[in-house]
Amino acid sequence: MKTRVLMVCLGNICRSPLAEGILKSKVDQTKVFVDSAGTGSWHIGSEPDGRSIAIARKNNLDITNQRGRQFSEDDFKDFDHIFVMDNSNFRDVMSMAETDEDRQKVHLILNEIFPSENVDVPDPYHGGEQGFENVYHMLNEACEQIAQKLNNGTL
Repeated sequence: MKTRVLMVCLGNICRSPLAEGILKSKVDQTKVFVDSAGTGSWHIGSEPDGRSIAIARKNNLDITNQRGRQFSEDDFKDFDHIFVMDNSNFRDVMSMAETDEDRQKVHLILNEIFPSENVDVPDPYHGGEQGFENVYHMLNEACEQIAQKLNNGTL
């Protein structure tokens, strides 16, 4: 049975599509399924932001086939691990959790590299290309830790 990982941000066009693409590149996709979603509904069906596509492409990743979708309560049943990009997403997702089991699945992604510091991945949407570059590097480092944990069975 595949381990299922969900990446969540606000609109599902900037950070979570990058995190999805990065993690997919680091795991055996026959063993790990990775998806992404947004807490908001504005971009359902949309492809990732062009700047996310560009920074992914610059790093030999293709995220153009991804389409935005909204996080739902069913995701707690469908996924083993839910990584959120910031504290606002964390609160939104946790507010939908119905059980302790649901709540234990939700983690701030940057706690993988800054344990217990609850650091946000900044939303690059209103900024320039450098913001997307910075976000890519943060997510790449966090996804490397997640991939190692998935590969050695500690996640």
